[in-house]
Amino acid sequence: MRHTVPWITQYASPSLIESITYGGHPRAKDPRWRASGAPDQETYGAWCARWCGMASFRMALLARDGTAPSLYELAMGCQEYGAYTDEPGRPRGLIYRPFAEYAQDKHALRADVITDLDPARVMAELDAGRLVIASVHPEIRRPEIDPPGTGGHLVLVTGHANGEVTFHNPSGHTPEAVVATLPMPVFDGFAAQRGISLHL
Repeated sequence: MRHTVPWITQYASPSLIESITYGGHPRAKDPRWRASGAPDQETYGAWCARWCGMASFRMALLARDGTAPSLYELAMGCQEYGAYTDEPGRPRGLIYRPFAEYAQDKHALRADVITDLDPARVMAELDAGRLVIASVHPEIRRPEIDPPGTGGHLVLVTGHANGEVTFHNPSGHTPEAVVATLPMPVFDGFAAQRGISLHL
């Protein structure tokens, strides 16, 4: 099953993703920063690296509704629910359970937190007509290398077939990495086996 889902990047300029992620290009110096909805460049630069979850969520909303709030609006909504925090000892990325509450309350979208997201569970969720936000290592954009770890980045898994899984990567830096299809064992090598199932 494959859902028709648009690709949304967490960065305002897709052409700068490689320079930002590998070349040291300052995130705030993105000429299209206003497209994110951020009020100023400084705010955009501080937030865009954390928006992989918001980009994945925005893709799902666009697939369902054809329209969605900006990345900044979604992030601020999540922050009100405690899904983003800068408190010491708390993750800087998306906190799943408060996000699930926000998705249900503000967007009428049921989101199930899954802590045992192995390949069989991923395929079962997709077969049930859902989309899956999965935690993977950022280097999944270069699957030819050995996984340096698991988790730390969120992608939107949209379908599977013949032992392969397709996902939209908010920080994909090449056409092959933007909407990627990988053998499930390769994908799982980068995956932390936790994530969120979105009931469209």
